Amino acid sequence: MVSPDGARQKWRFRTKIFGPLAGVTLVAVLTATFVFYLGIQRTDEASVARQVRETRQAINLSIDKLAKEQELVAAWDALVVTLEQPQLDRQWLNTNIGKWLYKLFGHDQVYILDVEDRPIYAAIGGEQVSGARFRTIQADLQSFIDAVRGRIHHRNGPHDRNPGQPPATNNTLLTSERMVHESGMVRINGRPAIASVMRIVPFTDTVHVQPGREHLIISVQFLDRKFLKDLASLNLIDAPRFSMSPVKRKGEEVLPVTSHRGEPIGYFFWHPDLPGSMLMRQTGVLTIFTVLLTIASMALLARWLWRATSELQSTLIELQASEAQAQHLAFHDVLTGLPNRALFNDRLKQALARARRGERVAVLALDLDRFKQVNDTLGHHAGDALICEVAECLLGLVREGDTVARLGGDEFAVILSDCNPEQVEAICERILAAVREPFSLLGHQAFVGVSIGVVNVTVDATDRVDVLRKADIALYRAKAEGRDNFCVFTEEMDESVRLRGAIEADLRDALASGTGLEVHYQPQVGGEGYRVVGLEALVRWRHPTRGMIAPGQFIPIAEETGLISDLGEWVLREACVAAKRWPNLFIAVNLSPVQFRVAGFAERLIGIVRESGVNPSQIELEVTESIFLNGDDYIRRALAMLRASGMRIALDDFGTGYSSLGYLRQFKIDKIKIDRSFVQNADQNADSVAIVAAVANLGQAMGITVVAEGVETPEQQRFLSAAGCNGMQGYLFSRPVPGDELALLPGLA
Repeated sequence: MVSPDGARQKWRFRTKIFGPLAGVTLVAVLTATFVFYLGIQRTDEASVARQVRETRQAINLSIDKLAKEQELVAAWDALVVTLEQPQLDRQWLNTNIGKWLYKLFGHDQVYILDVEDRPIYAAIGGEQVSGARFRTIQADLQSFIDAVRGRIHHRNGPHDRNPGQPPATNNTLLTSERMVHESGMVRINGRPAIASVMRIVPFTDTVHVQPGREHLIISVQFLDRKFLKDLASLNLIDAPRFSMSPVKRKGEEVLPVTSHRGEPIGYFFWHPDLPGSMLMRQTGVLTIFTVLLTIASMALLARWLWRATSELQSTLIELQASEAQAQHLAFHDVLTGLPNRALFNDRLKQALARARRGERVAVLALDLDRFKQVNDTLGHHAGDALICEVAECLLGLVREGDTVARLGGDEFAVILSDCNPEQVEAICERILAAVREPFSLLGHQAFVGVSIGVVNVTVDATDRVDVLRKADIALYRAKAEGRDNFCVFTEEMDESVRLRGAIEADLRDALASGTGLEVHYQPQVGGEGYRVVGLEALVRWRHPTRGMIAPGQFIPIAEETGLISDLGEWVLREACVAAKRWPNLFIAVNLSPVQFRVAGFAERLIGIVRESGVNPSQIELEVTESIFLNGDDYIRRALAMLRASGMRIALDDFGTGYSSLGYLRQFKIDKIKIDRSFVQNADQNADSVAIVAAVANLGQAMGITVVAEGVETPEQQRFLSAAGCNGMQGYLFSRPVPGDELALLPGLA
């Protein structure tokens, strides 16, 4: 039985202490719980909103990227010229347009329309198909075509973009005033895709096309598994998929996808990152335990509230840091932390605006020399370390307001603001001196250099692409002048580039018509009395207006443009004719490393020799050491196939490159040709004498014929004979002569 005093005390405890304490505790617990779960919910909402922005941005960038890739071939003189030909070269189109856009950029379908919007070329998956396939998708793309033709006037649908992201180039001028294009999302045969339609226009003023009569090029990339895989890997999107139905699966977020006209074409789903929900799962048990402890003690309640608030605040800070990091990675190079091409282009646009207001601005294009050698000899880790050290070096040589960017590989670019030409040259000299110093890479010292192309931007410079083009021209000139230097762009260089284009076009005409090209032959002597044992076939070009053009001027152009394959096969056919005339002599033909990159190269050479009826043992193919550097199995198989057919392989210019006994063992070389530089310096340089003697002894030991080039004096002849050379070649015996003059040479009449 409870006494009245005990009951009164119990009632007082309940009403004065326990009740208020329980009420305060309950309110505090409910308030804290509400705040905690509200924070989790808003954290998840903020994360989903961020991912929606990033996903929309990734899709928009894919649209912009498709148009930029298409522009690389749409503004091309060679394509315009090809399309204007009476007989359309479909093989050229398939190689340089359809296959190239598919293999390099993944364009699933490529079409070219004539001025009447009729398909004259079609490729699906990089393979040429009938133009009738275009009719099945023409209705889906008609609005794009009409917009580019100017029959209708509308812009692509707006793209939501993050702050600071460069705007899309939809329906704007790209390369010239007629470089109009239309791109966007579209449904093609019921499948979601991105598409771009663009006018085909000349890149330079040397080729003209009537305005309004341009051909059109169409690129289509379906939003299939490969696209989703690339989207996921590049933008960290988890399990993306497309569907025509808006029904979400468990845990998915959805983003409606519309066409350029605002029509729905499908829905993009992915699993969003929900850091708040993850936090709730991780701390759920702890929260319950904390609430129980709070009921027992107000002190523990305060402590729990402080801990929960701290954890929530930490999570929000991490989310903000993650978003800032993603923004940084979108515009910076991952390896060096420098601005990437996107940020560089934006800053260059700003610099050009300042230049138009009178500020002096310079743009530098930089390319490391011998970087490939570092990668090949020390490995890619050393190459990455070298890139990082060069980046740090460049940052230390420019001012705070300047921009240093890595454009890719070993390519860098610099924007110098508010500096005169003398200051620009001084900075270039400092860069050259700094990069010449040895770099310590993984315990090894590497010596590299850098070539720099400089453009001093003028007040009337408005085109970012043109400025970069001029910087590249100056960079190529710096490389051509020996590398490890800088070159400032002048208008004469632009004329030189146009001259190269003219030479390329004339060389194509010469190969097509068979006029102007000649083969001269230089004898090779050997044996008793130094009798003529063979001839080296050397191509010459007698231009109808420019006169005789040196091989050093047109051969590099042929290699850059791919004409070297046709040129080399033409020389081989001429050599086979000479071989039939002189059956007791071998005919040597030079091969370019570029020829080895063409599929079926060895089979075509063997077919030419067989077709001519010449004994394959009469044909000697001269290669340089540069083709061995990559250790490509394809090159090894090609050389083995050529040698198995009966033709012989000679290693030309031996000693000037990366001469290695390994090459002689692996590739079964029949002959070594000692470079002329060792022969000409033999009377002045003891090292040259030692090298010639060592190579001759090496050839004797391995059963390989050794021939010396560049023999011009009787003294050189006697030295080489004493050293053990099997054969010689040079002006002492004869200069290269046309084929119809060979009969006048002693011993050949």
